[in-house]
Amino acid sequence: MRINSSLFFSNALYASTPPLVEFSQFVCQVTPGGGAKKASIGSMEHMASLSLSSPTPTPTPTPDEVAVEVGGEGGSSSSSSSSISKSKAKKDAKKAEKAEKAAQRLQARSRPAAAASESDEADPLSSNYGDIPVQDIQSKSVTGRTWTRVKHLCAEMKDQSVLIRGAAQVIRPVSKKMAFLVLRQSMSTVQCVLLVSKDLVSPQMVRFATSLSKESIVDIEGLISVPNEPIKVTTQQVEIQVRKLYCVNRAVPNLPFNIEDASRSETEFKKAEETGEQLVRVGQDTRLNYRVLDLRTPANQAIFRIQCQVENVFRQFLLSEDFVGIHSPKLIAGSSEGGAAVFKLDYKGQPACLAQSPQLYKQMTICGDFGRVFEVGPVFRAEDSYTHRHLCEFVGLDVEMEIMEHYFEVCDIVDRLFVAMFNHLNKNCSKELESINRQYPFQPLKYLPETLRLTYDEGIQMLKEAGVEIEPMGDLNTEAEKKLGKLVSDKYNTDFYILTRYPLGVRPFYTMPCYDDPDYSNSFDVFIRGEEIISGAQRVHLPDLLTERAGKCGIDVNTISSYIDSFRYGAPLHGGFGVGLERVVMLFCGLNNIRKSSLFPRDPQRLTP
Repeated sequence: MRINSSLFFSNALYASTPPLVEFSQFVCQVTPGGGAKKASIGSMEHMASLSLSSPTPTPTPTPDEVAVEVGGEGGSSSSSSSSISKSKAKKDAKKAEKAEKAAQRLQARSRPAAAASESDEADPLSSNYGDIPVQDIQSKSVTGRTWTRVKHLCAEMKDQSVLIRGAAQVIRPVSKKMAFLVLRQSMSTVQCVLLVSKDLVSPQMVRFATSLSKESIVDIEGLISVPNEPIKVTTQQVEIQVRKLYCVNRAVPNLPFNIEDASRSETEFKKAEETGEQLVRVGQDTRLNYRVLDLRTPANQAIFRIQCQVENVFRQFLLSEDFVGIHSPKLIAGSSEGGAAVFKLDYKGQPACLAQSPQLYKQMTICGDFGRVFEVGPVFRAEDSYTHRHLCEFVGLDVEMEIMEHYFEVCDIVDRLFVAMFNHLNKNCSKELESINRQYPFQPLKYLPETLRLTYDEGIQMLKEAGVEIEPMGDLNTEAEKKLGKLVSDKYNTDFYILTRYPLGVRPFYTMPCYDDPDYSNSFDVFIRGEEIISGAQRVHLPDLLTERAGKCGIDVNTISSYIDSFRYGAPLHGGFGVGLERVVMLFCGLNNIRKSSLFPRDPQRLTP
């Protein structure tokens, strides 16, 4: 007997089903008892439940749509070709199962979005939080709102409403109704509290806050409160009860490293090892590869504020001493210091190099009757020095001045300049020094009101008495410098001193020889914590002697002819010195690597970022 099956979906119901859901055919075989035996899995009710929209009534299929062949009592299928094999039934069952799971996944994905949408629409406080549209941060308007710096937040501002902007350094959900957010602005941090309150903060706002990624830039408006207990995790000892929260720019969810990990000190790592706690250590190369993140740590923020102050004191002190600031060229025809450690380049078909120092031009400016000059600018050294204190590019602090009688007049400037600098840093940068000390512990620099001066020979004698062998008339190597620094510190109670009268053979070609012994020179080096930071000397201002000295040092005088000629028109006695800004900061702060005090270091292996 042939009958029409009513167990199939009409085209209308199929059309309402998501495209990912596939439907298998259904074949029913009437049993001898008159019942229908299912030859594949699924029922109309089950399949209808896979539709995300409400099912529409199913019209009765026409005879042409589906027909099932059924045998009479004791009969069988009229044709084997019209029946579905068991293997096909299994395949259809698997397809149906996959379709069901796919529909369930689609439903699961759609529910949160739909619920959130409905929730946001229902939230009367939805205008108090959210992502700021791009067009609103494209200098759209000037609102006249008052912004408060985080560092200025204090207990005296209790109950005042403030508007601040910063990075979301820490986001800590407590419950669905409460969350904490630590906002950072440079070196200052403040704790912000979101607590669900009628007509003020909604659960959706708390959820929005906890969905932010770390380091996202946010605007927060709220009331200042003063907690009963000190806040250990922030610099500011107040809290902000958040009323409005807007995201200006979202950071990527997964940062290369966390600021908290990059801010840890060696003391923290040692304690963690003792307790078995695992802490993440951010290596130097990783820090430098992602320097824009590394610079956000409190220690780095402090280091470069110290650096700014060193440069500022350098300028201000010299201006007060009647020096004039200059800017010399960095593209030059020949070596400015001698030797092969120069970056060579092609200058419009002419051989050229990057200046190793402004030395030649400082002296030429003195010959130009400026009297006293200084410069702050880049210096390039192509040395393959893989040490903790050498860079291929650094900021040079250079000084040149007329002298009346003795090169000690230059030493006097060094003495007063650096004592004034150290005094200024200790007096005005205590907060920054504390931040550095927390991550990179160091002892305060010891220095005297009047800087100690020793001769080279006196220093060598101290080393010999301590059992250190030094090459006769040779320069001090790193180990000897450190040892002498320790000896001087122990004997004279100072980490800052000047060593004068160096052998001529270890000084640049433009250094004036001593009057009483041509094997020595009118030169000096200055040391901090046993490491050299300054080289200085009286300069050769006699063109014939200068030409002779340049030849002995292997310099082609033709490449510096304009420099030598400048002394043929009348040149005063003069001297000067040069110091690396990064090295001063490194040694004053007791850092172990100059890359920590260089904003974006350039060494033999690093050209980016």
